[in-house]
Amino acid sequence: MTTTTNETGSAVSTQRREAVEALLADARRIIDEKGVTRDALKGLSERLTELATHRALFDAADFPPPQPGSGDTSTRYRLNPGEDGFALYLNSLLPGKTTIPHNHDTWAVIAAIEGAELNRIYWRTDDGRDPDRAQLELARERVVRPGVPIAFLPDDIHSIHVGGAEPTLHFHLYGRPLETLTGRLGFETGTGLIVRYNATHMQRETQAVG
Repeated sequence: MTTTTNETGSAVSTQRREAVEALLADARRIIDEKGVTRDALKGLSERLTELATHRALFDAADFPPPQPGSGDTSTRYRLNPGEDGFALYLNSLLPGKTTIPHNHDTWAVIAAIEGAELNRIYWRTDDGRDPDRAQLELARERVVRPGVPIAFLPDDIHSIHVGGAEPTLHFHLYGRPLETLTGRLGFETGTGLIVRYNATHMQRETQAVG
């Protein structure tokens, strides 16, 4: 991690906190006005993408990825710890990081500071009667990179795939903290098996889960 003076660090920390608080205030206003809708997600995406342009406040030196060879492929930093409502994280993922398809059980918006992440978005094509299995069909792909966000309603399904040679640093904004979500579903593509995503894939609080 880059060493800075206390004065510089304090100024950056204060500006960062103010920027996060302003983003969350705008996010609450957008949801209050428009509800949890595609139109609201569009507004949230635009606002989070604007925040991602302030790279000096969210430098990778302050939010580093895991060390290669550590066994971890991702690190998640909570930017508004202790709040029970909206949750803003910075996720840093190493190249090679992937997830199985999953939903979020709340709305979600992702915007990039640096690095690219392929998102595969799926339709569920079965009737949903079997609580243990599902059939998915790939609907489209979108590469999240600086200036190109992505957003999801609670039941939308996606997977992430990080290629290239550099780690990512992306904002993830959720309607509720990830640690509190109990209804998230993961979908094993080979078997169609439905799993409880938080229980099986959130290994610890610092892990990024998409």
